[in-house]
Amino acid sequence: MAGNQALEQAPGAVSYHLDDANESTKIAELLGAEVAARFGPRDEQPLTIIARDAAGALAGGVNGVSHWRWLYIRHFFITPIWRRQGLGRRLIEQAETAAIARGCIGIYLDTFEESAAAFYERCGFTRCGRIENFPAGAARIYLSKALPGTLTKQTAQSP
Repeated sequence: MAGNQALEQAPGAVSYHLDDANESTKIAELLGAEVAARFGPRDEQPLTIIARDAAGALAGGVNGVSHWRWLYIRHFFITPIWRRQGLGRRLIEQAETAAIARGCIGIYLDTFEESAAAFYERCGFTRCGRIENFPAGAARIYLSKALPGTLTKQTAQSP
């Protein structure tokens, strides 16, 4: 309780410490509770879709998490031999189907590769952000896509 009392007192002198795994978890919990109080629970659900060839070898896959009615694609990979064969587009379609089944209204992702960003744009994604030199000499590109039939009047009117 002494830790909570310190948070409720008026700001004063503070000390700073390097990260401690236990405190890191506590910070995440506190922020999560504050955000949930304002926006509702994340309702986080992991998603993984794997594509295998006829021999059972991994051809590609997508993984991520849905939260707040959006699917975040964290990782998207196609083995080199399967690239430009339509597998990537089919995996995106599978992710969209899964997202719609979960009640998601959109999908978002990021990439460091300009060619990957162009692929996502061909799949209906729109660029919505960019950070230069992340990683050094490149850019981190953010893309999003509204799912068909999921936009409500309220979300369609939002900026």
